[in-house]
Amino acid sequence: MAENYDVIIIGGGPNGLTAACYLSKAKQKVLLLEKRYELGGGLATEEITLPDFFHNTHAIYHLMVDYAPVVKDFELETRYGLEWIHPELEWAMPLSDGNSLCIYRDLDKTCDSIARFSQKDAESYRQMSQRFENLVRDFLGPATYCPPLPLLEQVIQLDESGDEGKDINELTEQTPEEIIDELFENDVVRTLMLYIACHWGLQYDTAGVSYLVPLLINRATNYRLMKGGSHRLSNALTKFILEHGGEIITNAQIKRITVEGGTAKGVELEDGAQYMASKAIISTIDPHQTFLKLVGEDNLEPNFVEKIKAWEWEHWSLCHLHLALEEPPQFAAAANNPDLNNAFVYVLGFENSENLKKHWDAMINNNAMVEPEGFNCCFPSAHDPYQAPPNRCSGLISQMSPYNLDGNKDKWLRMKFKEERAEKLLAVLQKYAPNITKDKVLWWNMTTPADIENKFANMVEGSYKQGAYDSLQMGYVRPNEECVDHITPIKNLYLGGASSFSGGLVTFGPGVCTANRVAKDIGADKWWPEPEHVIAARAKGMPL
Repeated sequence: MAENYDVIIIGGGPNGLTAACYLSKAKQKVLLLEKRYELGGGLATEEITLPDFFHNTHAIYHLMVDYAPVVKDFELETRYGLEWIHPELEWAMPLSDGNSLCIYRDLDKTCDSIARFSQKDAESYRQMSQRFENLVRDFLGPATYCPPLPLLEQVIQLDESGDEGKDINELTEQTPEEIIDELFENDVVRTLMLYIACHWGLQYDTAGVSYLVPLLINRATNYRLMKGGSHRLSNALTKFILEHGGEIITNAQIKRITVEGGTAKGVELEDGAQYMASKAIISTIDPHQTFLKLVGEDNLEPNFVEKIKAWEWEHWSLCHLHLALEEPPQFAAAANNPDLNNAFVYVLGFENSENLKKHWDAMINNNAMVEPEGFNCCFPSAHDPYQAPPNRCSGLISQMSPYNLDGNKDKWLRMKFKEERAEKLLAVLQKYAPNITKDKVLWWNMTTPADIENKFANMVEGSYKQGAYDSLQMGYVRPNEECVDHITPIKNLYLGGASSFSGGLVTFGPGVCTANRVAKDIGADKWWPEPEHVIAARAKGMPL
């Protein structure tokens, strides 16, 4: 006999957990279904090398902690004791000549570092920092947690809102490379800024979503690390759901979403179990699984099916090399800047914009194996000793990589190939941190784009944001104009994952926005307040 609920949520990643938290406290009978045994999706912390080395295997950098309403709404810090570490030196790019470019939380220190390459660029960075801070504070940050407007309407309203709105519109029409080249003259500075602006999925030579450039550059001084590992965040969200009467089933192999007369009625599992939802079903998994597999093409208009099939996954994925090290790295360039060994994120190997763009161009052609090798890396235990045994060090090398490497994704799964890749990546690290010789690497574990897909069924082709950031797949039309504000052509079925607005990464934006929409539609007690930054932005006339 089927069990009855008010709301069923498919997928226990950050957004599914977020929606479940809001709606369970809103006195709705909520059921959360998760395919894997572990909740949290990309909020994963695992011992995949040696005992007591804790690796954040997917989400490690938390970019929107200061804007995400869930922190205050769910009392994550005060009630559940969560703590985000915010390193003073956020980004560093050591160079082979012993110099380095550093981005600190402190604006003056950053400008001093840039001035070693170009005094003009230091002054430009100072001005840009305030300019982009204003854009993020007054629109881009708050907009992450509000339903988007149709593109033309938003452009008009931004233009009418004043100088900041006009600035966003003008930036959108430029490519990321054009924005960076206009701001900076020194190639080293351009290289690091372009990497920061694009490495989460923007194409350096394509306009249309470049409003994200000021957001991503502003966030460069706001990267945070979850103390104790990212999984502690999903654990706290899970506790919140259970404390407010929500129910969770893991290892839930879903067969279909039951649709009757164009309305989503419930969910059937592969083992025959059925769960009915009287008010709403929220899917936080990707569009292909949601519509083509679970809803079924027979319940959808052919034109809509074609739109879903045309959905584009990421332009590139990530290859992660997780490291258990005997000791922390000591960078050669630290001889000229002792702060360097305490940076949060390092960019190694590129050194100039030509090398960086060559890497991106190669990925578009399904080949990232170009010289020189380049990547970002971090060493979490240097900031959070819990994540490695005493006097040891946990590490992560993260390289942007194509899914179909040389047209063959299976190449990523071959152990010999992984060993070759690990050797090359470690050689780059040793070039900049000479103490990390082979004997200092106690163990390693590699997660490739193909491994990501195998582990997370909704990260198709290693698509960690559930879909590319293109102008036709962002904002009001993410994933398409028939799924605006998280609704779908199927009544009572909502789309609430990274393939919906406001996109991927752990921002909690889709979860917050979906909870808002569902609460409004079903008349639930919306106990949570509107975020203060949204109220302030609206008071300034921004289109939110």
